[in-house]
Amino acid sequence: MPLFQRAGRMVAALSGLGVLVGCAVAGPAQPDRVSDAARAPEDEIIYFVMPDRFENGDPANDRGGLEGTRLDHGFDPTDNGFYHGGDLKGLISQLDYIQGLGVSAIWLTPIFENKPVQGPPGLESAAYHGYWITDFMNVDPHLGTREDFRALVEAAHARGMKVYMDIITNHTADIIKYAECHGPQAPAALRETGNCPYRSKGDYPWTTRGGPDGPAINSGFLGDDPRHHTRENFAQLTSSDYAYSVFVPDDERDVKNPAWLNEPMHYHNRGHTRWKGENSLYGDFAGLDDLMTASPAVVDGMIEIYKQWITDFRVDGFRIDTVKHVNPEFWQAFVPAIEAHARKEGIEHFHIFGEVYEFDPGQLARFTHVDDLPTVLDFPFQGVVREIVAEGAPTRRMERLFEIDRVYAPSARQGRRLPTFLGNHDMGRLAGFLREADPDMSDGEMLDRLKLAHAMMMFSRGVPTIYYGDEQGFVSDGGDRGARENMFESRVPDYNDNDLVGTDATTAERNFDTSHPLYRAIAEMAAVRKAHPALRRGRQVVRHSDEDGGLIVMSRFTPGDLAEYVIAFNAETRARDINIATDGRAGVWEDVYGDCAPGAAAPAHLALRVPALSALVCRADLEDKTNG
Repeated sequence: MPLFQRAGRMVAALSGLGVLVGCAVAGPAQPDRVSDAARAPEDEIIYFVMPDRFENGDPANDRGGLEGTRLDHGFDPTDNGFYHGGDLKGLISQLDYIQGLGVSAIWLTPIFENKPVQGPPGLESAAYHGYWITDFMNVDPHLGTREDFRALVEAAHARGMKVYMDIITNHTADIIKYAECHGPQAPAALRETGNCPYRSKGDYPWTTRGGPDGPAINSGFLGDDPRHHTRENFAQLTSSDYAYSVFVPDDERDVKNPAWLNEPMHYHNRGHTRWKGENSLYGDFAGLDDLMTASPAVVDGMIEIYKQWITDFRVDGFRIDTVKHVNPEFWQAFVPAIEAHARKEGIEHFHIFGEVYEFDPGQLARFTHVDDLPTVLDFPFQGVVREIVAEGAPTRRMERLFEIDRVYAPSARQGRRLPTFLGNHDMGRLAGFLREADPDMSDGEMLDRLKLAHAMMMFSRGVPTIYYGDEQGFVSDGGDRGARENMFESRVPDYNDNDLVGTDATTAERNFDTSHPLYRAIAEMAAVRKAHPALRRGRQVVRHSDEDGGLIVMSRFTPGDLAEYVIAFNAETRARDINIATDGRAGVWEDVYGDCAPGAAAPAHLALRVPALSALVCRADLEDKTNG
């Protein structure tokens, strides 16, 4: 066995991987000997999982302790819009599988107690995803208990893995109703759809009931301009009926926890958002009760909720949902308070990243400056990789993406702390985009393209985030429900009719196969990334990209520029030969991932042949060639 293969196997074992992989690990690089708590965010590899769809560890909680039909308890494993039975105990039982992938942090969709079912008649669905919260202090009984969550965090920590919670501050479950849309006198069309039109601040001022000519209410309220975000101002907002006549059904009057969340005055109550302009901040997100996050009472209340979860469970980070639908001033108060509390609890690197569904990196960077978020999910990276790998776009687009990294706030470390991903529970999976682009693409080509895309994520700047099931070749039929398949046996026809990539299996079977070619490929890449700090924290320089083709080559450097790594990605179906300019101090080039032959033929030069649909990583020490 070649020396570099033996080194790769040793790194896999040291990393606690459940799979031995034959990757090349060149030179003296070794896994960092830092404590788990001291690992910076850029050192992580994240696994994003939806507990309800992962593993059913306790069938007794499938209905959440509720009686009745699926419209009462929300459980129907044959429908992709209802609970399927996965839970926290199931997730604990599969930690070997997750860690074997090379993962160091687990991000869970929200685990808080939800309203089990909501939606107008005939359009009901369940809260299996976790985003319809009623009790912010409790675990949803469909998923387990607070003690189950404690057991998960402790079991992950015992393995050196971190746990990130998915949190929400923008809205709660749909509890508040409007008489004009939901009452007995409302038009039938509104009652049937539940879609209450947005009513703007201009047409329906805070100070009058039902429009500018209505009777005066809240006469002392100065509006919600940031200059007026004071307790005294919001104390004068005493009626919530400025846009609609607000009511709460009797059987849901006290369903939210903490109790202050049951007061309609803490919500905007202006109808459904249209996702643009003013209503993007003040409208109900898909009908969910939209919190008045400009109010100091709401700011304080949300800070206390999430500080308590850190204190009680010592979680390691928060992914924040629907960031762009909350006013910047909220985040400017929330983030530093949470970070300070985490430090007080001894959590050195509490990782906060926001979800801003935005593919323009310039617009995305704004949220790290104006809103003061430490970092954000890298939607532009997903878009560029999808365009290159699935749609044949030129790699110059990736170089342009990386050129913009300097516009992020310093907390994002020039893009190194942005969680990167290939697909998710909202947009769908990359395999689905590949099949959409070419329905006749062979399984072998799809497998190669998926490996290449994962290499782009693993070896470029950013924090790789693997969407559960991608490592088993899950395809998805689209976004949202279409991309939320079961890892355990599925009974959903729309899931089970898809042939998975790289295997003969479907989602009708259990899919925890550690021999799956994608699982093994990702584990191999993870071992390489862990063994070489430059691939996690290194300065990145693009050496070449194509204006029309699919080849991009970049260099990454160890801290202190003691070594250079040349990384090449080829999204074409033919091999590419290229000569790359490198640091003039580079010595002998060694294989890290793939075959880097023939290597350097002259100083400051590296000749590469990059196979079709493949990635290479090469390494050279940078020798001190200065004259004394």
